[in-house]
Amino acid sequence: MKKKVLIIGGVAAGTKTAAKAVREYPDVEVKVITEEEYVSYAGCGLPYYIGNVIKEKSHLTVMNPEKFKERKVEILLKHKAERIIPSEKRVIVKDLATGETKDFFYDKLVIATGAKPIVPPIPGADLKNVFKLRSIDDAVGIREQVEKHGVKKATVVGGGFIGLEVAENLTQQGVKVTLVELLDQILPNFDREIALLAQSYLEKKGITIFTGEKAVAIEGTDGKVTALVTDKRKIDTELVLLSIGVLPNTELAKEAGIELGVKGAIKVNEHMETNIPDIFAVGDCAENINLITNSPAWYPMGSTSNKMGRVAALNLFPKGEKDSLKGVLGTTVVKLFEMNAARTGLSERDAKALGYDYITVLVPANDRAHYYPGHKTIVTKLIVDKKTHRVLGGQVIGEGVVDKPIDILATLITLKGTVEDLAKIDLAYAPPFSMALSSTIVAANVAVNKLTGRVEGISPISLKEKLGSPDLQIIDVRTEAEFLTGAIPGAKNIPLNELEKRAGEINRDKETILICKVGLRAYLAYRTLKHLGFENIKILDGGVTAWPFELE
Repeated sequence: MKKKVLIIGGVAAGTKTAAKAVREYPDVEVKVITEEEYVSYAGCGLPYYIGNVIKEKSHLTVMNPEKFKERKVEILLKHKAERIIPSEKRVIVKDLATGETKDFFYDKLVIATGAKPIVPPIPGADLKNVFKLRSIDDAVGIREQVEKHGVKKATVVGGGFIGLEVAENLTQQGVKVTLVELLDQILPNFDREIALLAQSYLEKKGITIFTGEKAVAIEGTDGKVTALVTDKRKIDTELVLLSIGVLPNTELAKEAGIELGVKGAIKVNEHMETNIPDIFAVGDCAENINLITNSPAWYPMGSTSNKMGRVAALNLFPKGEKDSLKGVLGTTVVKLFEMNAARTGLSERDAKALGYDYITVLVPANDRAHYYPGHKTIVTKLIVDKKTHRVLGGQVIGEGVVDKPIDILATLITLKGTVEDLAKIDLAYAPPFSMALSSTIVAANVAVNKLTGRVEGISPISLKEKLGSPDLQIIDVRTEAEFLTGAIPGAKNIPLNELEKRAGEINRDKETILICKVGLRAYLAYRTLKHLGFENIKILDGGVTAWPFELE
């Protein structure tokens, strides 16, 4: 008799498990149960369907039931798993089309129920034209409001990846977008200076952004949205997207006695096994391990879901040593018009909360040779452990290529590399692809300089907090022409080539911050002043290029 594998949930993790299982075990019977009318689709592509970048919804579908059938996987659409009975290896399933209840027995069960959008309990959330974005139907509904019903004003609640991607795509469809975020920054998983650079850029693209505001109500007339009300203002709008995050969808597992872990996700080991024999969990419903801290974490990502699905499939009926997923880093990347942002590992906020003694650097550089047409500036932030010199995390933002640098950092962190390893890594170079010393290596060299005491820096956030202090002086060593195009408030201009002869104008008793465009001339100025006996001096990390606040 054929062994039975039952998978609850489709999209990424469930269908990956199914596809790998039938490749590995041709004689096994595999069934996938899903409440949706689509089984395998690109959830991460939904914002781009809204923006008409992806023209047809069919292009979002990776595999349909017929294709799965050809591969000997049975897909049951519009079927809801209502109860798991582990003692009987039985799942009670309701056919949503007919209302009929059925029993499905299994030898191995894989739970891939994903995550569900958080819908805030605010008045008006059930009005027409209030959307969440988790399925193809959600995306179709939003796009139809724009293209068929002429929506011209939309409000997005939530400044994470999905909210920002939808804001971008609606803007490109000619919609005036306002974005409201409860926290004091968008991109909550990034550090503040990176998030502020992104916010400034998006505002220049026409998106109105309010941070530190709570959505408290949605108003409407005749069942349709007319305004979003926050704790600070009323915003006229014709459409609202609630994109404040997701939670693991684990009620079914919890009721079956399956142990839950961090953030309510299903607790699994490195083999994707739960606490109940023969039951696995994969994808956004299951927890992960953070590779740096070795502690449980939760990263709901399509890339991670696919890895988890593959591992679970290999471990259903292992032929030898079990496959493992030791952990992940939460590596992510987002496109915002022509700007890109990526991160991996720990943020500075994470490192501080975990008690690390660390340094950071913020380094602008070109993504390719400065003389090659089309080069763009990107800003790299590194977080480095002072004791071990291990790279703990990195973030990259700019209009240039950011996925290559972040993948380099993710690889280095996975292999427990130090910043010295990073500075000497042998990367590909040619003018169309990189600088001779890539932006990543330049950032690593700056970190080495800090760790070895060659230079001391201050972050833009820390400097902003000190502006106006009588004990602070800011010396901008750019040329006078550059200085006049925009300077940090309170700065005094002493060009680098005049610094030595004008050093008497600098008060030795005050904390002195040296500023230039990207940091190189400030470093040269730092060395000059150190040679002249100045002690209380620092350079501004990233210079004016990475300064995320207004210039005067």
